[in-house]
Amino acid sequence: MSAPVQVDVHLGEEGERRLADDALDGLTRPLKELAPKHFYDSRGSELFERICEQPEYYPTRTEMAILRAQAAAIVAAAGNPTELVELGSGATTKARLLLDAMDDPERYVPVDVSERVVREAAAELGSDYPGLVVHGVVGDFERHLGEVPPPTGGGRLVALLGGTIGNFPPGTRRRLLREVAGMLGPDDAFIMGTDLVKDPAVIQAAYDDAAGVTAEFNLNILEVVNRELDADFDLEGFEHVAFYDPEQEWIEMRLRSRHEQAVRVEALNLDVTFAAGEELRTEISAKFTRERLAGDYAAAGLELVEVFTDPEELFAVSLARPAAG
Repeated sequence: MSAPVQVDVHLGEEGERRLADDALDGLTRPLKELAPKHFYDSRGSELFERICEQPEYYPTRTEMAILRAQAAAIVAAAGNPTELVELGSGATTKARLLLDAMDDPERYVPVDVSERVVREAAAELGSDYPGLVVHGVVGDFERHLGEVPPPTGGGRLVALLGGTIGNFPPGTRRRLLREVAGMLGPDDAFIMGTDLVKDPAVIQAAYDDAAGVTAEFNLNILEVVNRELDADFDLEGFEHVAFYDPEQEWIEMRLRSRHEQAVRVEALNLDVTFAAGEELRTEISAKFTRERLAGDYAAAGLELVEVFTDPEELFAVSLARPAAG
C-alpha cells in the first residue's frame, strides 16, 4: 500500500523561474547574460536529453556510472540515513539508486522548480516504494530551502547532483552551500556532483558537440525570452560560442551577435542593442579539484569526508558533513 504523497508549491505568480526579473537584470549589464536555469522549457529539456546522448558529453553518464558503482558505499559513508532530500531533482533515476542502497528509506523529498517534475516523481516513487513517504517541494532551491520539511530524525542525506553547483560563481556557490549546511544535523550528510578539472579539449568538446545539439540548446534560451516576455530576438542573428577559461577553470557558453542589431523586450518595456561580435553569456560551468571542493565546503561550515570518482577521474560525487565544533 502506497504511503502518503504531499506536494507543496512555493512559487509565486511571477513565474517558476523569475524570468522577467533575471532578464531585466542580465540584459542591462555591461556583459549581458541570462541565467542558465531558463534553458529548461519543454524544448530545452528535450534538447538537453539529446546533449546527454552525444559522445562528447561525458558528465551525465559518468555521474550515473559513479552512482551505480558506489551508491552503497555513499550511503554507508553517510551513516545509512532514512531520508533523501534531492535538490534540483529532475527525473527519479539517481534517487532510485540511492534509495535502493538504503536499508530502510522512510522519506524522499524532491525539490524542483517544475511542478510537473515534482508531481511525476512523487507519483512514481510513491507507487514503486511501498511505505516511502514522498513530500515534494516545488520551488527554487536558491530561495526556498527553508520550505524543505524538518528532518524525520533517522538521518538525512541531502543531494545536489548533476554538476549544478558549477553554474554558480564562487560567492553564490558558497552562500548556497552555507544554506545547505543549515539543513544538516550532526548525523546528516550532503553529497554533491561536480565536474573535474581535466584536459581543456575534453571539456570544451562536451559543450560544443559536432552534431550542433548544444548550439541549438543555447539558442533556445532566446526563444524562451521571445515567447515568455514578448521579445523579438532573431535566433539566426546569434551564434553559439563555448570556451574554457583556464584561469577561472570553468567553461563559458555565450551567444555572439553576428551583426549590429536591436532587440525589443515588450514585457519589460526594454530595448537592447548588440554590437557586431558582442556576446551574451548564458552559462558558466566551473570545474573542480579536490582542493577547491575542500575549500568551498570549509567556507560553508562543512567538512569533506570522501570523494567518489570514475576510473578516468572525469567527474566526482563528494560527501561532506557538518564540520566539528
